[in-house]
Amino acid sequence: MTETLDPPNLYEEVLSARGDEPLPAAKPPRGSAAIVLWRYDAEDRLQVYWVERSERVRFMPGWFAFIGGTVSRADSQLPVAGEPRGLAAQNAPESLPPGQRDESRDVRGLVGCALRELFEEVGILVTSGTSASSEVLTTAREAALEDPSTFGRFLESHQLELDARDLVFAGRWLTPPFAPLRFDNRFYLLEWPADRSQQPEVWPGELASGQWVSPREAQERWLHGEVLAAPPILHILSVLAQAGPREALPRLQRPTEAELGPYRRVEFRPGILMFPLPSATLPPATHTNCYLLGQEEAVVVDPGSGDPKSQDDLVAALQEAEARLGRRPTAIWLTHHHPDHIAGVEPLRRRLGLPVLAHPQTGERLRAVGIELDGLLEDGHEQELGPGYLVRVHHTPGHARGHIALYAETHGALLCGDLVSALSTIIIDPPEGNMGQYLDSLQRMADLQPDTLFPSHGPILARGGRFLAKARQHRLWREERVYEAWQVGLREPAEILPRVYEEIPRMIWPLAERQIRAHIEHLQEIGRI
Repeated sequence: MTETLDPPNLYEEVLSARGDEPLPAAKPPRGSAAIVLWRYDAEDRLQVYWVERSERVRFMPGWFAFIGGTVSRADSQLPVAGEPRGLAAQNAPESLPPGQRDESRDVRGLVGCALRELFEEVGILVTSGTSASSEVLTTAREAALEDPSTFGRFLESHQLELDARDLVFAGRWLTPPFAPLRFDNRFYLLEWPADRSQQPEVWPGELASGQWVSPREAQERWLHGEVLAAPPILHILSVLAQAGPREALPRLQRPTEAELGPYRRVEFRPGILMFPLPSATLPPATHTNCYLLGQEEAVVVDPGSGDPKSQDDLVAALQEAEARLGRRPTAIWLTHHHPDHIAGVEPLRRRLGLPVLAHPQTGERLRAVGIELDGLLEDGHEQELGPGYLVRVHHTPGHARGHIALYAETHGALLCGDLVSALSTIIIDPPEGNMGQYLDSLQRMADLQPDTLFPSHGPILARGGRFLAKARQHRLWREERVYEAWQVGLREPAEILPRVYEEIPRMIWPLAERQIRAHIEHLQEIGRI
């Protein structure tokens, strides 16, 4: 006997309707700049200075990076002597990732930003001529950390000029469009021998620590899952480890080896390549993260774009990943059935001849829209995607009945689909959505204590177990507010909503009402109402 499927819920209707809308344009990036300090130690070993971001900051807490930050309006007004070397390479079209436009050539602002951040973050002031005393510099740094606008006044009052002549352009990288904040970032090398009177010193605050490290050691720490670092950092470390700061310059300035077809290589954990695809998803998200998971035999997870050009780009990237990295796509795996996760399934299956696998309950939903599975991914299924690269399937219903998460156990990485997102709340819309199951799924995945979460929308999330636990705690807090409204006699989601979701815009109230319905059903299931 064939099970009768429930009709599409409001959430799915909204996603289906968005499939006819033009795909969103990526937000323009903000200019930013970073400095890679380097030196040779007493044993002639190359070292670079990198910093660990504090757990207290909102953007990339706990990540390792080079010294830098976002360009401010005042940076272009700072007094700067000379220019960095390699400006022709910096402004060449080849310095941009494929398909990106040149948004900014404000060399003065970029250099001012890089040298200001160098002073604020580690206390090094690079000026032409005489500098100020250490006491004056300490006072100026304290003031600049409190109010960056004081830096220009400090330079002016002491008749100091920043000196850009020892900076060397070392590459330009744009944040992929999965992130709400995107940066057009220039990197500069700066040799800084150990005999200089000023040496980098991190004051706890925005940064937690800083250290000199060999590029190869830093790479090894990333490979063993000890640190998180963004793709530009990893590429710079790799090239410096192979070639050193002088011979590496052409490869840093025009990093074509980091490109996979029309994409720059985005790999936050070994064996997890990310391809953000523009998709008809729910704002504020604009893309669905498609992943190539595995180190030899690999699987494509959630090709969710219905745009033909994006599908072409993905095929080109997958072919390049196989040719250059040895990662051969062997199947398509789906976390669940929603349109923004499956729109590119059939085109990719036809072009690469890949079987499609998902949870049995996802298969029932897909069959209704004409997509047949070639195999099943049930709870507890294990598969080795390369020697020692074990991936386990976890059934995580709540957002959708057949929703699964994929746990790459070696590196503590959880591809969590729509279990959580850094961009917005995950919609739980009955009858497909079930709040009790969702809370249980959050708890079970939190119990795994994953190090890193790879969601389908938005940037990856560090401290994954902690994030999942907080997401569950927040849902229970919201449910308690629904319960309080019920206790004073309110019964309909529409009348409960202003007490529970007073911060959300009116345009998404209908979806919020469905969330309240899910909370009411859960409260009834556990016998509280």
